[in-house]
Amino acid sequence: MPVIDMSTLKPVGEFGSKAWGEACAEASIKILEAANLPSTINWAFSEHYTHPPARLMEGGREKAGYFIMVRDGKVTAADGIPDEVYTLPGFHAKIPWGCICNQSGALYGKEGGQQRQADQRVLYAAIEEYVGRENPFGLDINKEGKPSQMLDPVGPWPPEVGRAVGEGGEEGNGLHNIAATLQTDSPEYADLPVTAMRVPIFAEMTDQQKADYVKLCGIEM
Repeated sequence: MPVIDMSTLKPVGEFGSKAWGEACAEASIKILEAANLPSTINWAFSEHYTHPPARLMEGGREKAGYFIMVRDGKVTAADGIPDEVYTLPGFHAKIPWGCICNQSGALYGKEGGQQRQADQRVLYAAIEEYVGRENPFGLDINKEGKPSQMLDPVGPWPPEVGRAVGEGGEEGNGLHNIAATLQTDSPEYADLPVTAMRVPIFAEMTDQQKADYVKLCGIEM
Protein backbone atom coordinates (compact mmCIF):
# COMPACT_ATOMS: atom_id res chain seq x y z
CA MET A 1 0.00 0.00 0.00
CA PRO A 2 1.39 3.45 -0.91
CA VAL A 3 2.74 5.48 1.99
CA ILE A 4 1.00 8.73 1.02
CA ASP A 5 -2.80 8.92 1.10
CA MET A 6 -3.63 11.08 -1.91
CA SER A 7 -6.96 12.14 -0.40
CA THR A 8 -5.07 14.07 2.28
CA LEU A 9 -3.16 16.23 -0.20
CA LYS A 10 -4.07 19.66 -1.50
CA PRO A 11 -2.24 22.23 -3.66
CA VAL A 12 0.32 24.20 -1.66
CA GLY A 13 2.18 26.32 -4.22
CA GLU A 14 3.26 26.84 -7.80
CA PHE A 15 5.65 24.48 -9.53
CA GLY A 16 9.16 25.33 -8.37
CA SER A 17 7.98 27.44 -5.43
CA LYS A 18 9.48 27.05 -1.96
CA ALA A 19 6.23 25.76 -0.47
CA TRP A 20 5.86 23.19 -3.24
CA GLY A 21 9.50 22.08 -3.02
CA GLU A 22 9.24 21.62 0.73
CA ALA A 23 6.06 19.58 0.38
CA CYS A 24 7.60 17.37 -2.32
CA ALA A 25 10.67 16.84 -0.15
CA GLU A 26 8.57 15.95 2.89
CA ALA A 27 6.62 13.37 0.89
CA SER A 28 9.86 11.93 -0.53
CA ILE A 29 11.31 11.43 2.93
CA LYS A 30 8.18 9.65 4.15
CA ILE A 31 8.14 7.34 1.14
CA LEU A 32 11.83 6.44 1.19
CA GLU A 33 12.16 6.07 4.95
CA ALA A 34 9.26 3.62 4.87
CA ALA A 35 11.14 1.61 2.22
CA ASN A 36 13.97 0.81 4.68
CA LEU A 37 16.66 1.37 2.05
CA PRO A 38 19.87 -0.66 2.35
CA SER A 39 22.95 1.18 3.65
CA THR A 40 24.73 0.51 0.36
CA ILE A 41 22.70 3.12 -1.54
CA ASN A 42 24.41 6.42 -2.33
CA TRP A 43 22.33 8.31 -4.87
CA ALA A 44 20.66 11.67 -5.39
CA PHE A 45 17.82 13.32 -7.25
CA SER A 46 17.69 17.01 -8.09
CA GLU A 47 15.70 19.27 -10.38
CA HIS A 48 16.88 22.83 -10.93
CA TYR A 49 14.37 25.08 -12.70
CA THR A 50 16.13 28.03 -14.30
CA HIS A 51 14.57 31.38 -15.27
CA PRO A 52 11.68 31.13 -12.78
CA PRO A 53 9.32 34.08 -12.31
CA ALA A 54 10.71 36.60 -9.82
CA ARG A 55 7.83 35.95 -7.42
CA LEU A 56 9.17 32.45 -6.77
CA MET A 57 12.58 33.75 -5.70
CA GLU A 58 11.50 36.20 -3.02
CA GLY A 59 13.15 36.10 0.38
CA GLY A 60 16.66 35.54 -0.93
CA ARG A 61 15.96 32.12 -2.39
CA GLU A 62 18.88 31.07 -4.61
CA LYS A 63 17.52 28.20 -6.73
CA ALA A 64 14.07 27.02 -7.73
CA GLY A 65 13.99 23.27 -7.30
CA TYR A 66 14.33 20.53 -4.74
CA PHE A 67 16.49 17.50 -4.02
CA ILE A 68 16.43 14.03 -2.53
CA MET A 69 19.70 12.57 -1.28
CA VAL A 70 20.37 9.03 -0.10
CA ARG A 71 23.76 8.62 1.55
CA ASP A 72 24.60 5.26 3.12
CA GLY A 73 20.91 4.49 2.93
CA LYS A 74 19.89 7.58 4.95
CA VAL A 75 17.41 9.94 3.31
CA THR A 76 17.45 13.73 3.30
CA ALA A 77 15.40 16.04 1.08
CA ALA A 78 14.54 19.73 1.00
CA ASP A 79 13.74 22.73 -1.13
CA GLY A 80 16.83 24.09 -2.90
CA ILE A 81 19.87 22.24 -4.21
CA PRO A 82 23.05 22.24 -2.08
CA ASP A 83 26.35 21.57 -3.84
CA GLU A 84 26.73 18.30 -1.94
CA VAL A 85 23.93 16.80 -4.02
CA TYR A 86 26.10 16.89 -7.14
CA THR A 87 28.79 14.77 -5.50
CA LEU A 88 26.48 11.76 -5.75
CA PRO A 89 25.51 10.05 -9.02
CA GLY A 90 21.84 10.08 -9.81
CA PHE A 91 19.09 11.96 -11.58
CA HIS A 92 20.15 15.60 -11.88
CA ALA A 93 18.04 17.77 -14.15
CA LYS A 94 18.47 21.43 -15.09
CA ILE A 95 15.86 22.99 -17.35
CA PRO A 96 14.02 26.30 -17.77
CA TRP A 97 10.99 26.57 -15.52
CA GLY A 98 8.69 27.60 -18.35
CA CYS A 99 9.43 24.46 -20.39
CA ILE A 100 7.91 22.01 -17.95
CA CYS A 101 5.88 23.96 -15.40
CA ASN A 102 2.34 23.44 -16.63
CA GLN A 103 2.61 19.80 -17.71
CA SER A 104 4.17 18.86 -14.38
CA GLY A 105 0.72 19.37 -12.91
CA ALA A 106 -0.79 16.58 -15.04
CA LEU A 107 -1.71 13.29 -13.36
CA TYR A 108 -0.63 10.16 -15.22
CA GLY A 109 0.85 6.68 -15.20
CA LYS A 110 3.34 5.16 -17.63
CA GLU A 111 1.24 5.74 -20.77
CA GLY A 112 0.48 9.32 -19.83
CA GLY A 113 4.15 9.95 -19.11
CA GLN A 114 5.04 8.72 -22.57
CA GLN A 115 2.39 10.98 -24.11
CA ARG A 116 3.76 13.94 -22.17
CA GLN A 117 7.23 13.25 -23.55
CA ALA A 118 5.84 13.01 -27.09
CA ASP A 119 3.95 16.29 -26.69
CA GLN A 120 7.07 17.97 -25.33
CA ARG A 121 9.16 16.83 -28.30
CA VAL A 122 6.64 18.57 -30.59
CA LEU A 123 6.77 21.70 -28.44
CA TYR A 124 10.56 21.85 -28.32
CA ALA A 125 10.91 21.26 -32.06
CA ALA A 126 8.44 24.06 -32.79
CA ILE A 127 10.34 26.45 -30.53
CA GLU A 128 13.66 25.54 -32.14
CA GLU A 129 12.17 26.31 -35.56
CA TYR A 130 10.67 29.58 -34.32
CA VAL A 131 13.93 30.73 -32.74
CA GLY A 132 16.00 29.53 -35.69
CA ARG A 133 18.80 27.81 -33.80
CA GLU A 134 19.61 24.59 -32.02
CA ASN A 135 19.48 24.31 -28.24
CA PRO A 136 17.35 27.44 -27.80
CA PHE A 137 16.90 26.66 -24.11
CA GLY A 138 20.63 26.93 -23.49
CA LEU A 139 20.89 23.46 -21.99
CA ASP A 140 24.27 22.39 -20.65
CA ILE A 141 26.45 20.36 -23.00
CA ASN A 142 27.12 16.83 -21.76
CA LYS A 143 30.29 14.78 -22.10
CA GLU A 144 29.07 13.55 -25.49
CA GLY A 145 28.95 17.14 -26.73
CA LYS A 146 25.15 17.27 -26.87
CA PRO A 147 22.66 19.58 -25.14
CA SER A 148 21.05 17.73 -22.25
CA GLN A 149 18.62 18.34 -19.42
CA MET A 150 20.61 15.83 -17.39
CA LEU A 151 23.76 16.81 -15.53
CA ASP A 152 26.70 14.66 -14.53
CA PRO A 153 27.21 12.58 -12.52
CA VAL A 154 24.38 10.48 -13.96
CA GLY A 155 23.56 7.33 -12.05
CA PRO A 156 20.81 4.72 -12.48
CA TRP A 157 17.82 4.74 -10.17
CA PRO A 158 18.43 2.16 -7.43
CA PRO A 159 15.65 -0.45 -7.79
CA GLU A 160 14.57 0.06 -4.19
CA VAL A 161 14.18 3.80 -4.74
CA GLY A 162 12.37 3.40 -8.04
CA ARG A 163 9.87 0.95 -6.59
CA ALA A 164 9.18 3.16 -3.60
CA VAL A 165 8.60 6.44 -5.42
CA GLY A 166 6.66 4.73 -8.22
CA GLU A 167 4.35 2.67 -6.03
CA GLY A 168 0.74 3.12 -7.07
CA GLY A 169 1.67 5.26 -10.07
CA GLU A 170 -0.80 3.56 -12.38
CA GLU A 171 -3.58 4.14 -9.84
CA GLY A 172 -2.85 7.86 -9.35
CA ASN A 173 -0.26 7.65 -6.58
CA GLY A 174 3.54 7.76 -6.81
CA LEU A 175 5.89 10.71 -6.38
CA HIS A 176 5.06 12.37 -9.72
CA ASN A 177 1.33 12.41 -9.01
CA ILE A 178 1.95 13.54 -5.44
CA ALA A 179 4.00 16.47 -6.73
CA ALA A 180 1.36 17.25 -9.37
CA THR A 181 -1.40 17.25 -6.75
CA LEU A 182 0.60 19.64 -4.56
CA GLN A 183 1.00 22.09 -7.49
CA THR A 184 -1.18 25.14 -8.02
CA ASP A 185 -1.67 26.59 -11.49
CA SER A 186 0.63 29.37 -12.66
CA PRO A 187 -1.06 32.40 -14.29
CA GLU A 188 1.20 32.44 -17.35
CA TYR A 189 -0.59 29.37 -18.72
CA ALA A 190 -4.19 30.43 -18.12
CA ASP A 191 -4.95 31.30 -21.76
CA LEU A 192 -2.45 29.09 -23.60
CA PRO A 193 -3.61 26.18 -25.78
CA VAL A 194 -2.44 22.92 -24.22
CA THR A 195 -2.65 19.18 -24.83
CA ALA A 196 -4.45 16.69 -22.60
CA MET A 197 -1.14 16.36 -20.75
CA ARG A 198 -1.12 20.16 -20.21
CA VAL A 199 1.83 20.66 -22.59
CA PRO A 200 1.61 24.04 -24.38
CA ILE A 201 0.76 23.77 -28.10
CA PHE A 202 3.11 26.27 -29.72
CA ALA A 203 1.57 26.01 -33.20
CA GLU A 204 -1.82 27.13 -31.88
CA MET A 205 -0.52 30.16 -29.98
CA THR A 206 -1.04 33.69 -31.21
CA ASP A 207 2.04 35.66 -32.28
CA GLN A 208 2.03 37.48 -28.94
CA GLN A 209 1.66 34.25 -26.99
CA LYS A 210 4.61 32.74 -28.84
CA ALA A 211 6.78 35.75 -28.06
CA ASP A 212 5.74 35.71 -24.42
CA TYR A 213 6.25 31.96 -24.08
CA VAL A 214 9.79 31.86 -25.43
CA LYS A 215 10.64 34.72 -23.07
CA LEU A 216 9.10 32.73 -20.22
CA CYS A 217 11.46 29.90 -21.10
CA GLY A 218 14.45 32.22 -20.78
CA ILE A 219 15.12 32.33 -24.51
CA GLU A 220 16.71 35.46 -25.93
CA MET A 221 15.71 36.36 -29.48
